[in-house]
Parts: sequence; C-alpha cells; structure tokens
Amino acid sequence: MKDLDQEKAIDILRIIMEFELAGVVRYTHYALMVTGPNRIPIVDFFKAQATESLLHAQQVGEILTGLEGHPSLQITQMEETHKHSVRDILTESLTHETNALNMYKKLLDVVQDASVYLEEFARTMIGNEELHAIEIKKMLRDFS
Repeated sequence: MKDLDQEKAIDILRIIMEFELAGVVRYTHYALMVTGPNRIPIVDFFKAQATESLLHAQQVGEILTGLEGHPSLQITQMEETHKHSVRDILTESLTHETNALNMYKKLLDVVQDASVYLEEFARTMIGNEELHAIEIKKMLRDFS
C-alpha cells in the first residue's frame, strides 16, 4: 500500500462537499420550477436528489473532518440559466451529475491503494453518480 496524500484527499473532499451542497440548492430550485402534466413525479425526483445531495455532503464532511480537514461554509458557484423547461433542467442535471462523477473519480485516483475505506467510499459514490446519470439520460429520451 502507498501512503495516503492526506492533504490532497482533504482538498478534493472539501471541493466535493461544496459541490454536493450546491446540489441541494440546485435540485431544490429545480423542484420548485417544474411545471406541466408530469410535474408531480419530476418534483419528487428532484426533491429526492436534493435530499441525497445533502446526505452525500454530510458523509463527505465526516470523512473530511476525520482526516483533520476543515469543511468550508461555501457552495460551488452556480449559474442561473433561467431555463426551466423539463428538458433544460434535466440537461443541467446531467451536467451536474457528470461533474460529480468526475470529482469522485479524482478522489479515487488519490486514495487508490492508500486507503481501503476511502477507496471503497469513492467507488460507491462513483456507482451512485453513474446510476443518476443513467436515470437522467433515460428521462431525457422522450425529448430527443
């Protein structure tokens, strides 16, 4: 096993936490903006995504502080596009999930062969983000 680059892991975890907290805001906003005949199931989907983003931020924060890091009080900067069709919101969501997937892959690169726990955590989160992307792609199919 290699030594864990704790400083690099802490930096990535801090960024992931800020990103996941931004997801809470993003998905809550989307849930409020959905209109149309399919509103209720789509709102439920976005509320569930917001809840899951909060859970992920809390999990990441626990690991971050366990490694003696300090979580920031910031969230990742978000742009308001003012595009609120279901297709636009889902497309933005797919971009968000892809970015999250890439951040967890960066974490995996840093912790691989250095910490079994962190490696398994990163792999689990990568799996979660891949599943989210698949679900969103399936939801977008009706718009193509």
